[in-house]
Amino acid sequence: MHKDELLELHEHMVTIMEYFREQDEIDSSLFDPYGELDVTPDDVHKSKSEHKHAVFVLGNALANAMSEDEFSDAGRVGKRMKELAEDAESKI
Repeated sequence: MHKDELLELHEHMVTIMEYFREQDEIDSSLFDPYGELDVTPDDVHKSKSEHKHAVFVLGNALANAMSEDEFSDAGRVGKRMKELAEDAESKI
């Protein structure tokens, strides 16, 4: 995936995150790990690796927001996103 495509994906995922944050039944603290990264789609000067890591961290949070438990489809996706985020972080 090219960096510009990754930035576009990142931007769409942030839009989804903002939607979930507006929902009363979603714990907005799920998105704190993403917020602590300080990498947004607007940070075009940041490396592709940093954006990739941010996308996986945000993907984990989004999957957890949608999951009923760790064994649901979204729960399994969240677990895989966490693994990918850890791998991406090791490459930064």
